[in-house]
Amino acid sequence: MSRRRYRQFCPLAKALDVLGERWTLLIVRELLSGPKRYTDLRQGLEGLATDLLAARLRELQEAGVIDRREVPPPTPATVYELTERGHALKPTILELARWGRPLLRDPADDRLPDSALLLGFEAAFHPDAAVGLDETYDIEVDGERVTVRVHDGTVDVTSGGAGEHATLRIVTDRQGFMELARGHAGDRVRIDGDADALVRLQRVFSLA
Repeated sequence: MSRRRYRQFCPLAKALDVLGERWTLLIVRELLSGPKRYTDLRQGLEGLATDLLAARLRELQEAGVIDRREVPPPTPATVYELTERGHALKPTILELARWGRPLLRDPADDRLPDSALLLGFEAAFHPDAAVGLDETYDIEVDGERVTVRVHDGTVDVTSGGAGEHATLRIVTDRQGFMELARGHAGDRVRIDGDADALVRLQRVFSLA
């Protein structure tokens, strides 16, 4: 089946020719955190049929958004990664995520993929509220650890724990994190560290 096109001499229409199909931007979201194998992408995009994933990856390769390369031994694998043009989509994806934050309601079937955990902190960050602040937060959600470093109006979010350098450590499950993201630190959330740091975290990331 050929891909549908708008056939308009318009840069927005041309961008949507490449990115407007269902699942495409979520594939880019998955790859923003680094190269991934096909099986990693399937795990992060539950509900995406394997033939459709293959088609979307092929389309993104043809458009110069992603590359496919072979990782040599001792752990050989085929991975997909963003090109420079693909990485250039990050500001757009963050703005779309910020636009979508008010839509985070509570459907029973909502799932929290690991990549959304990383992206969510960047999308929720308020630089003005973090001016002069220098803190590190260690967040663990169902065993997946993320380090969030805030320094004078900037934020850096990376996979892995911060260890003893953390000002605040939060351990929860996915449901607990979604409750926290809506401003409710319920019984599913365990908090270790400076209690005032939680207040600052909620302010800087608008978790209230």
